Amino acid sequence: MSAITASHLYKIFGRRPERGVAALKAGASRDDLREDGLTPAVIDAGFEVQPGEIFVVMGLSGSGKSTLIRMVNGLLEPTAGDLLIGDRNITHLSPQDLRRVRRDKISMVFQHFALLPHRSVGENAAYALEIQGISRSEREQRAEKALSMVGLGGWGSSMPGELSGGMRQRVGLARALASGTDVMLMDEAFSALDPLIRREMQDQLIELQQELDKTILFITHDLNEAMRLGDRIAMMRDGRIEQIGTAEQILNDPANNYVAEFVQDVDRTRVLTAANVMEPPVAVLGADQGPQSAHKLMRENQTSTVLVLARNRTLRGIAREDEVARAVRAGSASLPMIPAAEVGMVRQDDLLVDLFTIATRHSLLVVTDERDRVVGLIPRVTLLAALGNGGSDDGGSVPQPDEQLQTEGGV
Repeated sequence: MSAITASHLYKIFGRRPERGVAALKAGASRDDLREDGLTPAVIDAGFEVQPGEIFVVMGLSGSGKSTLIRMVNGLLEPTAGDLLIGDRNITHLSPQDLRRVRRDKISMVFQHFALLPHRSVGENAAYALEIQGISRSEREQRAEKALSMVGLGGWGSSMPGELSGGMRQRVGLARALASGTDVMLMDEAFSALDPLIRREMQDQLIELQQELDKTILFITHDLNEAMRLGDRIAMMRDGRIEQIGTAEQILNDPANNYVAEFVQDVDRTRVLTAANVMEPPVAVLGADQGPQSAHKLMRENQTSTVLVLARNRTLRGIAREDEVARAVRAGSASLPMIPAAEVGMVRQDDLLVDLFTIATRHSLLVVTDERDRVVGLIPRVTLLAALGNGGSDDGGSVPQPDEQLQTEGGV
């Protein structure tokens, strides 16, 4: 079951907004409705958020993303369509039941912290638990645990005014975590922070998600933030969802010209991972085979390099054409190879930008999974091609081929 499901969702502001839904379905434009005194904020939106997923809604100001999240938390009632939290359709709940869903199922992290200035950090972190009717001792314990998770252990007795902006946002995050809800909504949660603190908060959220596996609906206008955080991203424009997909899908297969223009300046090397560009390891040899087998495999696959793997598919080494040919001519039964410790090894989830330094020493990178099993290869030329498509997202410069990938080095 999806954690959040939106189906044919509309939100139109103005008198008798239902007539705007009918007009839009009949082909009217947003401008047509404005001339009639109506403002369509969300138009025929549909999406599903899976349990444990970070689903990012990305759009510029006026795209409808903030209206969308306010419908998800029940602060705005949809003009038309259905919105489910788990199996509960919140568009048809009584006010009392809706408050119960918001209290027990959904927590919110706001852009401007929304802390109570007259309450301590610990009391702010425990506030949602107080609303839920949790006993004081339990909510203090849970609040302190949540504060520790966001790096604020021991700050519970401090007042919000004593904290920096980044620390106050951590209190807001701790409050959402302490509530223990299934779904977390984050509305431009980091956009009020300085760039360095913002990056730290993104790192914090990624680390917490790996541990807690929450369902997170994250709203942002920052494309690089969306690409960094989102398991999937919904691109919005003028109230409509233009495309839903992974960062890789949106970068490599934009749904239309708007999306293509939007992502054209994204630094792909800071979004794509080794898994996105690796090639399958077709020339693979068992560790107990000799030079003759390696030479035959090289000829059949027209390659100058073969991987030597153990039975569990971990790398034993790499055999190269020149050394193998010499061993065949010498009648040697021992396969010459470069041991795994001297090979350029990377993880499949490593960002491309982090591979360049390794590629200065190795012309071929071997990609492994979390169990050290070989899953692919990245020739240096493939990394260069990805580099050619990248820009820079933080004002710094991405290394150029002539300054970082110029040496052939080893394997």
